Amino acid sequence: MQKERWKAAAPATAAFRYFLCLQEHPLTEASPMTYNGEFGIILAFALYLLVMMAIGIYYSRKQKNLSQYILGDRQLGPWLTSMSAEASDMSGWMLMGLPGFAYLNGLSTIWTSIGLIVGTWLNWVFISKRLRTYTEVASNSLTIPDYLSNRFEDHKNGLRFICAVCIIIFFIIYTSSGFVAAGKLFNTIFGLPYTTSLLIGAFVVIFYTFLGGFSAVCWTDFIQGTMMFFTVLYIPIAASLALGGPAPTLEILAGEGPDFFSLLPESAGGWANFIMFVSSIGWGLGYFGQPHILVRFMAISDAKELKKSTNIAMGWVIISLLFAIAIGIVGKAYLATPLENADAERVFIIMAADLSTPFITGLIWSAVLAAIMSTASSQLLVTASAVSRDLYQPFFRKHSGEKELILVSRLTVLAVSLCALYLASDPNSYIFQIVSYAWAGFGACFGPVTLLSLYWKRMTLKGAYAGILTGGIVVLVWKQFAWFGLYELVPGFLLSTLAIVLFSLMDKEPSPKIQAEFDEAIARSKL
Repeated sequence: MQKERWKAAAPATAAFRYFLCLQEHPLTEASPMTYNGEFGIILAFALYLLVMMAIGIYYSRKQKNLSQYILGDRQLGPWLTSMSAEASDMSGWMLMGLPGFAYLNGLSTIWTSIGLIVGTWLNWVFISKRLRTYTEVASNSLTIPDYLSNRFEDHKNGLRFICAVCIIIFFIIYTSSGFVAAGKLFNTIFGLPYTTSLLIGAFVVIFYTFLGGFSAVCWTDFIQGTMMFFTVLYIPIAASLALGGPAPTLEILAGEGPDFFSLLPESAGGWANFIMFVSSIGWGLGYFGQPHILVRFMAISDAKELKKSTNIAMGWVIISLLFAIAIGIVGKAYLATPLENADAERVFIIMAADLSTPFITGLIWSAVLAAIMSTASSQLLVTASAVSRDLYQPFFRKHSGEKELILVSRLTVLAVSLCALYLASDPNSYIFQIVSYAWAGFGACFGPVTLLSLYWKRMTLKGAYAGILTGGIVVLVWKQFAWFGLYELVPGFLLSTLAIVLFSLMDKEPSPKIQAEFDEAIARSKL
C-alpha cells in the first residue's frame, strides 16, 4: 500500500521520493547482514582503511604550499582527474539509494540517471577546459570563490565572502550525511554502537584529508572509484547467473506488472510523470555549480588532457549508473524475501553477502564505505580551501605565509568535521532530503554564474551578485512551498540565469582588463 501511495505522489525527483521514504521509514538497528565473525570480512575492511591512511601519511610530506594542499599544484593526470571527479560526485547513494529506488520502482528510475549522465557530459564538455584555463589567467585562482572574485575584479571581496559562506554551510551538511552513512554501515555489518561506528568512519576520512590534502584525496578517490565500478558490475551479473541467466531472471520479473518495466508508469498519471521527468533531468543542471567537482577541472596538469578525461569519466558514469539500477531490478528477482520501504536500501549489501566469499564480501562492502569517503573527503577539502583562501587570507591575514595557510586549512578540516559529527550524532538522522536541497542550492547559486562567466564577456560583478542571491533565494522559497512538485533546482537555475542577464545588461560594460582576460582565456582554451 505504501509503495502504491509513494508511486502516485509527485515530489521533486525520483531520488528525492526515495529519500523521503527513508525519513518516514528509517532502517532498523537490527540487521541480517552481520559479519558473523568472518575473519575475511574484517581483513578486507582493515586493509582498505589502512591503505587510505597510508596514502594520507605519504602525501603529508609533500605539502609545501597552499596550492599543493588544496589543488595538488595543478599536476593531476587525465585518469586521476576523471576518476577523482566522478568518485567525489557519486557517494553511497549510487550503491544504496539508487539500487533501492530501482528495486521498488523499476525502470522509471532511469530518468534520474539520464539527468545525471547528461549533466556530467555537459559539465566536462562545456566547463572543464574553459574553467581550467580561465582560473589560471585570472590570477591563478585556486578556488571557485577565488576565481569569481578575480574574474570580476571584486576588490571589496564581497562576492568571495558570500560564496565561501555558502560552501561552508552546505558542505557541513553534506559531510555529516557521509558520516551518518558510514556509521550506519559499520553498525549494520559489525553490530558496533552507532557512535563508535560514526567515529571510526569519520576518523579515517579526517586522517588522510588532514595530512595529505588534495593529492591524497585524489589518489584515494581513484582507488575508491575503481572499487565502486567493479562492484556495481559484479553484483547484478553474478545474481543473474545464479538465477540461470537473463531469460529466467526476466521470467521471474514478469510477475511485477507493467509499471515495473515502464519508463513512465501509467498509475502515476500524465502530470506526475511530466514533473518527474523534468525534475529528474533537472538534476543534471546541478553539476555546473558543485565546487568539489569543479575543482578537479582546475587541477589537471594540461588542459589538452581534458578530452581524454572526459571519455574516461563518461564511460565510468554511464556504466556505473546503469548497473546500479540493474542491481535493484535483478535484486527484485533474486531475493526470496521482499524488501519494503527504506529496507530496499539494503538490497546491495544483502546480495553481496549472498553471492561472495567472506573476503570478497568485505571488499564489496568496503566499496560502499569508499563511495561515502570519496565524497566526504572532497567536501572537507573544498571547505578548508574556502576558509583559508577566501575568508582567512583576505579578511584576517592578507600577508599570511604558505605554512600558516596550510595550518588554517588543516584546522578547518577538524572544525568542520566536528560540526558534521555533531549533526550526525543522532542515529536516526536521515538528512538525504537536505543533501538534495544542498545540491539544488549549489546548482542554483553557482551553476549559472560559473557557466555564464566562462561564455559571456558582457557579464558583470552586479550580475554575479544577482545570480548567486536569486538562485539561493528561489531555492529556499520554492523548497518551502513545493510548487507543482517541481524540484527547486530547476526554477532556481533558470531564474538565477535570468537575473544575471538582466542585471549585467543594466550595468555598465566590464573594464577593458576584464574583457582582455576573457579574450585571453577563450583563446587559450581553443589551443
